[in-house]
Amino acid sequence: MDKRMGTFGEGGFSKMEDYTVKSVDKACHLLEVVSRYPQGIAITELATQVDMYKSTVHRLLTTLLRRGYIEQDERTGKYKLGYALLDLGMKLLSSIDLRAEAAVPLRELADFSNEIVHLALLERGEIVYIDKVESDNTTRMHSRIGKRVPVHSTSLGKVILAYLPVSEAREILNQNERIQMTDHTIVQEDELLAEIERVKERGYAFDLEENEIGVCCIAAPIFDHANNVVAACSVSGPSSRMTTERLHAMIPVVIASAKRISNRLGHGVLTEEMRTRV
Repeated sequence: MDKRMGTFGEGGFSKMEDYTVKSVDKACHLLEVVSRYPQGIAITELATQVDMYKSTVHRLLTTLLRRGYIEQDERTGKYKLGYALLDLGMKLLSSIDLRAEAAVPLRELADFSNEIVHLALLERGEIVYIDKVESDNTTRMHSRIGKRVPVHSTSLGKVILAYLPVSEAREILNQNERIQMTDHTIVQEDELLAEIERVKERGYAFDLEENEIGVCCIAAPIFDHANNVVAACSVSGPSSRMTTERLHAMIPVVIASAKRISNRLGHGVLTEEMRTRV
């Protein structure tokens, strides 16, 4: 082994800086600083921020401008990030696999709760399980990957509906038969819409034996890079264990898991201006 490579530890190779291309490193640093100024930053201030000579900054900016990674405001002369970076980011985001990105958070949620965890999405007005993680303590449930369940009677369905435009949620409820799955199922449209509004205010949804007698669930929404709700994750268990007290104790844990998955999907990486350009 080349001695310059050093040893591998938690942070990677201890002498990785020996292989750093300084000009590339400087350009990356420049981009990171410019990213903090959505309205643009003047070259003199930028040179001060990155602690480089103004002439060096100018050469780097000229190169980045030519590649589209930096843009210059013709009126103010200030520099800001270019949309070539967004193009690269979109290519990364489009390559993200939801199940793969959710795998670790789901496993950890199942281990923590010691209950069944589901990952699901909305498809043709129904909820479809796309992943299921069981724990040692899980009770057998009538769920499997690929199974479809009603949107109105599940915590997964209600939490996804809550973050859709009201008109779209109403259309989905009207186009699909709202079967009385149990005595606890909400089937009236006005009651469902009111429940969905409460779900949105809270950021999570419960299923209190509404889809299956003896089973209670809690779900939280998952968002993509464009702030669209694309899926949801839930913890399900027998009502004897998933008591009101335990369901409420699980709220921050389930929300945190959903946020971890959302972050892996790029949620929060785009500014409002960028989303309008996507």
